[in-house]
Amino acid sequence: MRAIVRLLVCLVLAVPAAASAQTYPDRNVRVIVPFGTGGPTDVIARIFAQKLSENLGHQFYVENIPGAGGNIGTAQAARAPGDGYTILVVSTGFMVNPSLYAKVPYDPVKDFAPLTLAAVSPNVIFTHPSVPAKTLKELIDLVKANPGKYSYGQPAIGSTPHLSAELLKQTFDLDLVMVPFTSAGLAVNGVLTGQPPIGVTALPPTIGLINEGKLRGLAIEAVKRSPTIPDVPTIAEAGVPGQEADTLTGFVMPARTPPAIVEKLHAEMVKIGAQPEVRERMEKIGFNPVINTPAEFGARIKDEMERWGKVVRAANLKIE
Repeated sequence: MRAIVRLLVCLVLAVPAAASAQTYPDRNVRVIVPFGTGGPTDVIARIFAQKLSENLGHQFYVENIPGAGGNIGTAQAARAPGDGYTILVVSTGFMVNPSLYAKVPYDPVKDFAPLTLAAVSPNVIFTHPSVPAKTLKELIDLVKANPGKYSYGQPAIGSTPHLSAELLKQTFDLDLVMVPFTSAGLAVNGVLTGQPPIGVTALPPTIGLINEGKLRGLAIEAVKRSPTIPDVPTIAEAGVPGQEADTLTGFVMPARTPPAIVEKLHAEMVKIGAQPEVRERMEKIGFNPVINTPAEFGARIKDEMERWGKVVRAANLKIE
């Protein structure tokens, strides 16, 4: 008898959720980007928001809420009602920040329901042409022979370019000085002047400069070469396997969002991600389109938290 009652309760509770999914959305949907306008997370968010608006008949509008490495906007999304009308666009910092910051106002696993990983962009290691090293192995040997002399630029404390460089330092016991910038563009511009002479950033802002010979690409931190810089070897080809690292962009929703709505939105994401126009737009900015399942993205979130958390702790990085 109790089993029958429980079944009836579950059915009653499921009806409103199913009904809401059928009529969803019946008003505009907020898409939070926890960074400023113009960056890759923002660009990808707007590509998908535009298509969702066209396909579902209501406006999916992007709201930029930058600050504290993405923590401010992410915290707002975590506190939003789980009614399907808030979507958060995340980058790798979403998974790194809980290890990096002394206090983080969200839990990536408990506070959010994964929707999909949308795209990834591999990081790239590059130098000013004046650096005598022509390969990554030569650069490692050069730094080891000149402890404390060389420095590298990276786009943000706790970003995957920063952490992948720290992993390289830990692996080869390198005395390499870190120079923090506040964006990939500024880090790239620094290396262009030779101050610092080495850089590690996501791929997009380096593509033209590497192809023009203004920067020397030593390794792309991916399992296969990028068609945008085909002459730059993968990090495994460069002699350092197992250190692949990328900058990712994905979509999550508040944890209490009805599964039926998550499923409906995911189905739309699959359609959008398969469109040649969308894939071409993402590839032009150096991102590889990836639309996976909510379960797969959830597993990726946990894996990224574990992997980069170890690097953060080994490097003794902490932001109060």
